[in-house]
Amino acid sequence: MKDVKNTFREQLEIIVASNELHAKWLNSLSLMENSGARKISRYEDPVSTDIIVLKHAAEEARHAYYLKKQIGKLGQEYPNYHFQYLLAPIESYLYLRKLDAAASRYLKEEMKYSGRAVQHGAYLLVTYAIEVRADELYGIYQDVLTAQKSKVNVKSIIAEEEGHLAEMTRMLETFHPEWQKLAADICKIESTLFEEWLTAVGKEVGSTVATAC
Repeated sequence: MKDVKNTFREQLEIIVASNELHAKWLNSLSLMENSGARKISRYEDPVSTDIIVLKHAAEEARHAYYLKKQIGKLGQEYPNYHFQYLLAPIESYLYLRKLDAAASRYLKEEMKYSGRAVQHGAYLLVTYAIEVRADELYGIYQDVLTAQKSKVNVKSIIAEEEGHLAEMTRMLETFHPEWQKLAADICKIESTLFEEWLTAVGKEVGSTVATAC
């Protein structure tokens, strides 16, 4: 994991140094946060949705909006999530979908869940894995932003993601007595998807830098 972290930091240092790459990076993160908000909306029960789920959906949507607004600080304007405005667009679009599909399959095949229990479990486990990743990703990103004295900052997102992780932990504790094992299995899948995404981002960053030279 240390090598992955170092690779990620090195890539971010290159990305943040370029307004064009940085804007695409922000737009990609905004897309992924928006994908999370849309996933929660699909999960919500029309009657029994509680305040935690509503809070989580609202904050994910806010993160997508906040990241999108940050692009203006870089003098760029990306009006939507079309491929030309993203880094690793295919991997960015499919990241959460693949993780959600894998978690649902895991709950059905390994845990023998069905129906609404699969949806609920996938929501908890996928969100937990994403929050673990977000805690690391946004922390490293903010370190690079601070080091390069960027106008962009993600401190408010970091604080909210930490709160989400604590909430998901509490909900998982009531979902299954061996929730740590379930969470570890899904986090392992997420790690593979993250590394695939990071590799795709790295290739695009390298191609852009080479073209500029």
